[in-house]
Order: sequence, then C-alpha cells, then structure tokens
Amino acid sequence: MDENAMRQWFIDCFGPVQGEMAWNQLSQLPDEIREQLMSQDIGKLPKPEEVQSLMQAFTAGGLNTFGDMKQTVESGPINVKLAKSIALQKANADGSQGTVSAQSADIARRALSEANLWLDTACTFDPTSGETQMLTRAGWVEDTLESWAKFAGPVAQSMNDALASVISERLGNSFNGEIAGMFAGPVPIPVPDGMKDPGQLIKLLGNTSFAMQLGHAAGDLSHEVNGSFDQGIALLKNPAGGLIMQNIEEYATSLDIPVAEVTAFLALREVAHARLFAGVPWLMPRFEALIGKYARGITIDLDAMEEQLRDAGAMDPESISDAVNLTKVGIPDTPEQREALVSLETLMALVEGWVDCVTWRAGMAHIPHIEQLREMMRRKRAVGGPAERTFESLLGMQLRPKRMREAAALWEQITAERGVEGRDGAWSHPDLLPALPEEAKTVDAGTGAADAAGDTASGVTRAGTDDGASGAGDAKDGTKDDANGAEAQNDGGAIDWDAELSKLLGEDGGENDENDSAK
Repeated sequence: MDENAMRQWFIDCFGPVQGEMAWNQLSQLPDEIREQLMSQDIGKLPKPEEVQSLMQAFTAGGLNTFGDMKQTVESGPINVKLAKSIALQKANADGSQGTVSAQSADIARRALSEANLWLDTACTFDPTSGETQMLTRAGWVEDTLESWAKFAGPVAQSMNDALASVISERLGNSFNGEIAGMFAGPVPIPVPDGMKDPGQLIKLLGNTSFAMQLGHAAGDLSHEVNGSFDQGIALLKNPAGGLIMQNIEEYATSLDIPVAEVTAFLALREVAHARLFAGVPWLMPRFEALIGKYARGITIDLDAMEEQLRDAGAMDPESISDAVNLTKVGIPDTPEQREALVSLETLMALVEGWVDCVTWRAGMAHIPHIEQLREMMRRKRAVGGPAERTFESLLGMQLRPKRMREAAALWEQITAERGVEGRDGAWSHPDLLPALPEEAKTVDAGTGAADAAGDTASGVTRAGTDDGASGAGDAKDGTKDDANGAEAQNDGGAIDWDAELSKLLGEDGGENDENDSAK
C-alpha cells in the first residue's frame, strides 16, 4: 500500500492531529504487524465513518484508559456497555424512528384492548399488571440486551478462559511472554504495562469480541422483531411486554394487509404470551435453568481455537471473532447438553403451540386474514433469520420452536377433550405438561426440564401423548388444521399463501427445519 494513502486514511478517520499520531504509532509496532498493515489494499480498509462509529462505540463501552480496560476484564465475560452501544447504533440506522407516533400508539392500544377482551373467552389466565410498552427499535435494545447478555454469560466465560489458556500456554512463546501492542483493524492501540500479560489481554479481546458480536446481532434483530416475546421467552422486565410499531407497520406493508389487522394479530400473540408467563411462575425460571445448564456444559476445542488464532490477521476483536464462534471451536454436545436442548426445544414448542392455539380461538372471528398471518408466523419462527442464527453462534443453541405445529395441534385436541380450563390447568406444574408425539421416547422420566431446575420429575410427561399423537401430523399444511377442525378462511379470490410461501422458503426447507429435532 502507498504510505501516503495510508497516512491520509488515518487523517480522514481521526482528524489531522490524532491521525498523525496514529500514523506515527505504526513505526512502534512489531515488524510483522506493520508489514501486514502496509500490505493491505486501501480499498478494503473500513470507511472512515465506520471507524469513527466503532471508536465511538468503544468510548461508550468504557475502553478509554488502562483503568477502564482492567475494570472491563474484571466486571464479567461480556462488555455489556460496548454491546449496547453497538446495538443502538445499528438499531437507530436505516430510517429508524426515534419515537412512536401518536397515530401508531393509538392503533396499538386499541388492538391491545381488544386482544385482552378476546382472550378472556379463550384462556383462563388473567391479564397482566401494567401496560404493554410502545417500543422503538432502540427501546427494544435498551430493555432486552441485558437479558441476552445474561443468557450468553456462561458461554462467554468459557470462551474467555479458553482464549487465555491458548494464548498463555500454547502461544506465549510467540510473544516472548508479553504483548507490546494490538490494533483494532488497522488502528494501532498501545498496550499499557499492566495489560501486557497475554492472558489478561486476551480476556479483554475475548470480552470485547463477544460484546461486538452480541451488539451486532441485537442491533440487527431490532429491525426484525415485532414484540418482546418474539424469541419465545420473556425478555422485558415489564410483564405486559411491548410492541415495536415501526416493524409491525413495515411487516404489514410487505404482506399487503391492513396495518390495523396485522397489529391486532401481533398484539393478540403478545398479550397471550404475557398472560402465560405471568400466570405460570415456574416457566421463565425453567427456561433460564435449561439455557444455563446447556451453556455451562459447553467445552471448547483448544486445538481448533489455536488454529483460528494463528489464522487471525491480527490481535483485534474482528480478527479473533472466529475463535469465539462456537460453530468453529465448540466440541459437540455432551449427552447432558443434548438432554437440556431437547427439553428446551420441547418447552418452547409447547409455549408457542399454546399461544398459536389460543390466539386462533380468540381472533378467528375478528381477524379476516388470521390463517395467513398464523402460517407466516409459524414459518418465520421455524426458519429464523440471520440475527437469530448469529445468536446461535453465540449461545450454541437454537432458540426456535421446531415442533410448533405438533404442539399447536396437541393443545387443540386437549382443548376439545378437556375444555379451556383443563387445557390451561396443565400449566399448573411441569409434571402435568403434555408430551409432544414421540417426544416421550426421547426424554426419559427424571430428566429434562425439571431436572435442570432441580426437580426429580421429567419436564414433560406422557399426559395427552397417546391421543395427541394421532392429530399432530394433520397440522402440517398450516392453512388447514384437522386437529382444531378449522378451515382456512380464504376468500374466493384470495392469494394461495401456502404456495407462495413454499416458493419463497423452499417447499422442503421449512418442514425439514421443524422436524429436525424429532430425528
């Protein structure tokens, strides 16, 4: 690379004074790092505005001084401040609204009020206390990111410990016992004396790398989610949940369905989730126990991590991102982890199936396109998006209800046999939950969700399994569920939603994803 071009790049990024300082620091870097920097194509360097955004995020993340760095390492495995700063930058980009308009808020409040009235006849759980929040994308990040960090904490800790071990024990000789400097991309960062120990430095890099991945994923997800329960678990402190109206309005536009109708459907789902989680006090602690059990069992392949580190172009968060990606350095699941994962997927499918069942019963007389919206939601939850797949690389697991269709059909059959009170009474204790068809063969008594929470009984039982198995498979097409006896309410000239969705998603893709966990 031409030296003048590199110098100008620094000036464009940091201004005349700090740009010159950064350029001068190049001469202080080890020869191999300096040569690597100068060999880069100027066209492949980050744009100056991107570097400025990253440095602003680092500043917001508390990485200004040696004291800040040391405190970050000691405070935990993830720099939550940095993750939130990066997520907010992405959440506020691409035309994101800073506030919820009065008109949008009125549509949402009307939909939520009606949803509660409709649900009073469709389930036995009482309305939650408080009001459902009207969220912007940034508001969703602010209120949910700490929950994501909590779930990812055990994984990040395992990663950081493994990184420190690899650097200190296996690659220590490469640095002669200490590291003189690092750089974020091509930006030189001198390392203070107190941080030159490879183990300490790599913990900072691991902490920062994980925070950056978490921030990018949360920021991307803020443009996709419609409510606070979209991932199937309670993420907000507010038990009444929240709706992201800008995303709902854009979703309605993409479907060419009136905003009020789409809002009514999504509000119904949000309120149903909120009632279930508020009315079943053991439900969220069970999710947390299962996620924690899985995460604590993660083992890192140190050989694979060492290989990823040797292949890294530099000692910076972006370059070592592959070394903290579980899909590349995680050892395959242990039997205990597989057990926890099966229980987690089963519990999530039962929650989403119950919500699907209840919202259909509550809204079928009020929402004209409920069958199309229901099918869209089922496939969206089964397939997942890019941001959700990023979370999978961070947590090492899929937070998706792969068997939602079977669960919805099972709850419908239980409703037909036992009534609404009998169906909802199954949530009074984890031992009373029905098992999905064939699921009882996978999860033995005495293990699973209940075991993760310290109970002695299984997290799912055989209750309802014999009768439920026969009706579950009939819900495969989504637009017509024999289990609930409901015909799709399509007008004569309506779009064939199932066919159109099959073209978009691939006829086999959605179904295969949903059935993977049953293999």
